[in-house]
Amino acid sequence: MDGFPDDEAGGFDRFDEIVEAETDRDPDLAVIEAGSRTLRTQGGAPEQDLPVRPEDPEVDRALREVETELASRWGETKLEPSVRRIAALMDVLGEPQRSYPSIHITGTNGKTSTARMIEALLGAFDLRTGRYSSPHVQSITERISLDGAPIAPERFVETYRDVQPYVEMVDAQQDYRLSFFEVLTAMAYAAFADAPVDVAVVEVGMGGAWDATNVIDASVAVVTPIDLDHTDRLGSTPGEIAVEKSGIVKPGATVILAQQPVDAAQVLLKKAVGVDATVAREGLEFGVLARQVAVGGQLLNLRGLGGEYEEVFLPLHGIHQAHNAAVALAAVEAFFGVGAQHARPLDVDTVRKAFAAVTSPGRLEVVRRSPTVVLDAAHNPAGARAVAESLGEAFGFSRLIGVVATSAEKDARGLLEAFEPVFAEVVVTQHSTHRALGADELAAIAVEVFGEDRVQVEPRLDDAIEAAVTLAEEEGEFSGGGVLVTGSVFTVGDARLLLGRG
Repeated sequence: MDGFPDDEAGGFDRFDEIVEAETDRDPDLAVIEAGSRTLRTQGGAPEQDLPVRPEDPEVDRALREVETELASRWGETKLEPSVRRIAALMDVLGEPQRSYPSIHITGTNGKTSTARMIEALLGAFDLRTGRYSSPHVQSITERISLDGAPIAPERFVETYRDVQPYVEMVDAQQDYRLSFFEVLTAMAYAAFADAPVDVAVVEVGMGGAWDATNVIDASVAVVTPIDLDHTDRLGSTPGEIAVEKSGIVKPGATVILAQQPVDAAQVLLKKAVGVDATVAREGLEFGVLARQVAVGGQLLNLRGLGGEYEEVFLPLHGIHQAHNAAVALAAVEAFFGVGAQHARPLDVDTVRKAFAAVTSPGRLEVVRRSPTVVLDAAHNPAGARAVAESLGEAFGFSRLIGVVATSAEKDARGLLEAFEPVFAEVVVTQHSTHRALGADELAAIAVEVFGEDRVQVEPRLDDAIEAAVTLAEEEGEFSGGGVLVTGSVFTVGDARLLLGRG
């Protein structure tokens, strides 16, 4: 994020100044880049809110049956590093994932927001889209979207029943049954083929090379910023993690790279060279020229692969979302051949309309006022740092209380340390899933980070939110106090339901 021009008036500087301002580049990258082709050009419908339980009791019953059957399989935290089983399932289904082009997205943070922006842009250009994301915030049906809206519960159930006989056939042939995520991935690809969609926007579950989604040959591969997460499975450095994530880069594809740590960039560029992929890099071929905070979001000037796009309003907060927007725009340009086949920018009015309609539930989402309660699904230190940096710019709280619940496999200490400078006090709790880190265990870590006087423990999330609201109001109704509920997508989902957004 460093190295971009000031956001003050008159800060809409030329793009080459961004390049000159880069501070984290390694001269050794020049050797890699000499062998890679880069994209150098001369010169949708609003998202619906998240779904809730079906009103029809029969549909709800059928959906619960499917959810129960899926839950009986390996969960998303138990993985086999192979696409062998999902490939076998795709084969018996007739390879539905090959019936439409796709954009594949990996990275550590920003995948879902970037996918939603890509989906909105494609929809605005009259393409029928399918989007596959994970995990879900409130309903499993969120994971499969058609035309910018979660798949209907009835259609979700129908899709499951359609693929079920083939799933059972593959189960019988394998050492282990297909996992929860593998079956959902197959359902998404089948639903997209059945729709049919013009393009699929697919977010990896974890990693890349052996992720179940990686049975597609995407023409555009997007890599959002890589940082440390799932280190027990992916590696202990950004470079090691990038090896796994680079697996989505296919021969002849276009690779859209967000700003990366140097070791991760080296790995990704080497992979691109090895498979003759075309590369576009944030800060060089595209990027954020300038941004200004605006009511309800931010106003951006973006440099795309085909030219500049000025005065683009994005109704999301934080500089990290501005970078996500630049990546999403470049991905859609690449999909349309901008930079490779022609140098014309996309229609700017259509781009503006698409970005203005973007939503990303659970990402610095305001769900209550007086005091302001904000939800964010940050679940690792890098995500927490991005949120912490954005809070002051977007909200200007005089006193911020944190409500934190995270999952047992996450770096709870790193997440709390990222938030410590901005939280006056923290209320630790736990979310409702079996993956939750216990409130007492999280409290012990929080005390070490914040000190005992700044930590309160409430095992129930509703009690934790109530306690945080009380703490935020201590200085009076007009004191500028606020509450941030964070630590996990599951925490955000629970909070949305408690606060009436579901």
